[in-house]
Amino acid sequence: MEKTIFITGASRGFGKLWTEAFLKRGDKVAATSRNIEAYKDLAEQYPETFLPISLDITNREAVFEAVNKAKNYFGNLDVVINNAGYGVFGAVEEVGEKVTKDVFEANVFGTLWVTQAALPIFRAQGSGHVIQLSSVLGVWSLPTLGIYNATKFAVEGFSEALATEVKPFGINVTMIEPNGYTTDFGGSSAVHGDAIPAYDALKSSLGEAEGLLPEDYGKPEATVPAILKLIDSENPPLRLFLGKVGLRKTERVYAEKLQVWNDWKEVSEAAHG
Repeated sequence: MEKTIFITGASRGFGKLWTEAFLKRGDKVAATSRNIEAYKDLAEQYPETFLPISLDITNREAVFEAVNKAKNYFGNLDVVINNAGYGVFGAVEEVGEKVTKDVFEANVFGTLWVTQAALPIFRAQGSGHVIQLSSVLGVWSLPTLGIYNATKFAVEGFSEALATEVKPFGINVTMIEPNGYTTDFGGSSAVHGDAIPAYDALKSSLGEAEGLLPEDYGKPEATVPAILKLIDSENPPLRLFLGKVGLRKTERVYAEKLQVWNDWKEVSEAAHG
């Protein structure tokens, strides 16, 4: 079931693991990163089936050129994976204007531009699969990650609408929602807000308050079979948790939300007029 795949942010983390797995099993892959030197070994190992593309995903014109370059090089596209993005850490009050705008440019607009670039190709083919790397933090929020949460909530919002819009064209949409993994998410690729001492106590107690244990962080390599099964599925899901934490916590969080909505039901209905 050979696939032709376009994936962003493939030089590290999930993107690198998945790209290597796709190539190893015989898929054709166009992989983007700001620095394609990271792909030198793969380019030498897979000269016929691997196309590295240097790309800043916040540049809409460059994104369209990259997606069309991949399509023209391989002849078609089956799957587009919007994996590029990064984390921002800090209480909402701590995250400044530039940091906020920059992460929205990458996580939201970059994802949107790649999606928009792929859709005309998929519509012309009558098939295609858009995969967005969301997060459990696109389903519920964690303190000190609110701005990152906001980017993933935005991706979930437009992707859910998109799924209905493009279904008649034979195009599928999936949002992948991983829980925490032992990747570099909180390391060199992350950005931190300007610390305000008033939030120090919250930050120091956060892990305990959320009940996070070392075993709650998944092993990145364990996601490979899941992503392969997803792209091979004839009827892929709109949403897919990766890891053990997502569904468990979502059931609790949504039960609490429903309870609050029901508690205020009379007020809500009275407001209808």
